[in-house]
Amino acid sequence: MTNTVTAGAGADEERDAVEDGRDETEAEQADRKWVELLQEIRVAQTGVQILFGFLLTVVFQPKYGRLEDVDRAIHIVTVVLGALATGALIGPVSLHRIVAGRRVKHKAVVWASRMTFVGLVLLLVTMAAALLLVLRVATHNAYVPYLVSGVVLWYLVCWFLLPLWVRHRHTTT
Repeated sequence: MTNTVTAGAGADEERDAVEDGRDETEAEQADRKWVELLQEIRVAQTGVQILFGFLLTVVFQPKYGRLEDVDRAIHIVTVVLGALATGALIGPVSLHRIVAGRRVKHKAVVWASRMTFVGLVLLLVTMAAALLLVLRVATHNAYVPYLVSGVVLWYLVCWFLLPLWVRHRHTTT
């Protein structure tokens, strides 16, 4: 029996289906992919929610009033990015709830995957901005942008470059 894989981020959703070697119906495949996606989202949601909660409490600290204008601006941008990341990473749950029972799970998986990818990108930027803010306040040193850039590069390697390399290296068509 021929099976297809079409869910995922980016070009995977748009290209023709490819063999994945599983003996499952399209509905079973959509169910499996939904469960896998939810497990992935749980990890990212936990991180973004903890970070977002921390960012929300910062304005209530006495030192916040003494921050430089640029640091307050970084904080505001970081809070907004955190809110956007939270929305993107919780969005798939709402999507599933609204379309449940409508026989569109395959499309829901595709859209939820896209929202998750956007959420991960927003989480990366949020974490970078939060790190920038914390290091600026803690050190006021000129090396902070370089340190943050190094951490962002590490995130890019771990979250995107290595997975893309593995996908390219080990995907057969």
